Amino acid sequence: MPDKKCTENEQNDCVMPVRSANPIRARSLIRDNLEKQAGCLNLIHSRMPNIKVFSGTSHPDLAQRIVDRLGIDLGKVVTKKFSNLETCVEIGESVRGEDVYIVQSGSGEINDNLMELLIMINACKIASASRVTAVIPCFPYARQDKKDKLAGSEDNAESKKLAKKNYDWKFRANAQSRAPISAKLVANMLSVAGADHIITMDLHASQIQGFFDIPVDNLYAEPAVLKWIKENIPEWKNSIIVSPDAGGAKRVTSIADRLNVEFALIHKERKKANEVASMVLVGDVKDKIAILVDDMADTCGTIVHAADRLVEAGATKVYAILTHGIFSGPAISRINNACFEAVVVTNTIPQDGHMRDCPKIQCIDVSMMFAEAVRRTHNGESVSYLFSNVPY
Repeated sequence: MPDKKCTENEQNDCVMPVRSANPIRARSLIRDNLEKQAGCLNLIHSRMPNIKVFSGTSHPDLAQRIVDRLGIDLGKVVTKKFSNLETCVEIGESVRGEDVYIVQSGSGEINDNLMELLIMINACKIASASRVTAVIPCFPYARQDKKDKLAGSEDNAESKKLAKKNYDWKFRANAQSRAPISAKLVANMLSVAGADHIITMDLHASQIQGFFDIPVDNLYAEPAVLKWIKENIPEWKNSIIVSPDAGGAKRVTSIADRLNVEFALIHKERKKANEVASMVLVGDVKDKIAILVDDMADTCGTIVHAADRLVEAGATKVYAILTHGIFSGPAISRINNACFEAVVVTNTIPQDGHMRDCPKIQCIDVSMMFAEAVRRTHNGESVSYLFSNVPY
């Protein structure tokens, strides 16, 4: 390592050709240039440590696809549980001075996987890793991003039952103030554990990025969705992009603009969480292919009701495209009995089991987007290219 860093002029000198009529002077200039070039290379290597990618237990298949794309091996890590179900993580190789990426999605046993991610981040940090980046394809607790009025302010059956028992009606107004903002808590936990950077995809609410004091790259599945629509729906020019709720209006208008087709949205009213009371369609879908687009589907009550509403309104075919296919509870049986041509999801969450149980489910591989984001981050390049393009 040279005593002083190369200035911009010195870096330019590193690549300047040597020309001199004096042979001794020419050899001296060549030697000086080689020494300066070696110094510049050492400086670059000190800024760009080697890369290590580790996988948690939530989605090892995605992590393997990412490292295969990068042309490197997956880092060695041993994860186990003690008899009292405490999580133990051992990093199996040196990470000192390395640029570390930990792939862990918010799926399956969410609380265990989140704790495992926090322990892995902290283990790498105290092992002197140069930088630790958490690659979280599906961000956990993203739906708890604000104080939701559903905690008790709605005139539902439970509220009436409590009122009959002479509970004070003021609880309905105060219930909202007691709701947690768990997404902010998760952001604080990741930062305190030692994460220096977060890479995720299609956050449920983009303001979650503001919960962090560290850089957050929120990738979009939109480019991959557009590519799938054009390749797999022959009559996509006669389609209409539909949002199953008002919150996704911005997402569907962006896709509709890029496809140069119309869009519609469905206004839904909930009586309580995971139960939809009524739906009002805004837009004309008659004799068109309806493509429902949303960021995630859990029990699938919303998209199934939306599909029925679209068929009633005259849609010829109905597709559903979702970034995060959680599919918990009765989701699979609901999809099997629904009128979908296909339900398309990305592999931010493992889908092999869901695809076996439901032939309507198809999967878009987004590992190349995460791999390219990791590569660009490691090399100090911009990732904005990925917001509108699919890397090949």
